[in-house]
Amino acid sequence: MFSSVPKIMGERFMTLSGAEAPINTFPHFFETLYRSGFYWEFLGWSQVLSGLLLMTQVYATLGAVAFFAISVNVFVITISYEFGGTPVITGLMLLANIFLLIWDYQKLKVLLLPDKSLIPSVRNHDNPFYYDLFWMYLGLVIFLTTVFYVILNGRNPMLWFLFCVAEGLSGWVYMKWKYRNQYNTV
Repeated sequence: MFSSVPKIMGERFMTLSGAEAPINTFPHFFETLYRSGFYWEFLGWSQVLSGLLLMTQVYATLGAVAFFAISVNVFVITISYEFGGTPVITGLMLLANIFLLIWDYQKLKVLLLPDKSLIPSVRNHDNPFYYDLFWMYLGLVIFLTTVFYVILNGRNPMLWFLFCVAEGLSGWVYMKWKYRNQYNTV
């Protein structure tokens, strides 16, 4: 999400041009992607779409499937070039995405193991806490926070991270309060 807005705005991923860098380096690779024009923006829009879907509870499974292709691609790029510790970060992102896909296995198994006699179960949880539309609206708020933050403040992630954590925790507290008495067994 965070790196998609500059791509859509037609900005470089790195602040300096990599045109003069050796061809087998990541600055040259990113310069080539940047100069592709439409493809660079397509990458940004793909990241925005998968990020928006992931931030909603309702369409998170679809977002996890879309983001899987992106996260595998980014991980392979970071291990193909000398990125220092970046492959650790991108590998953890890929691992988190794999955990999301495993979490939603019940929704995805009809695609992986098609059996016409089975009626797919689309819910992993019986708790309506997980299916409240509030999560979709909170995801939209965090999405808009990210877009406007990057447009107005650039790519400094610390303050953005704090805003998003505050919004997420506020939403979680609200939902815990909303469903506080629904599952108490006294």
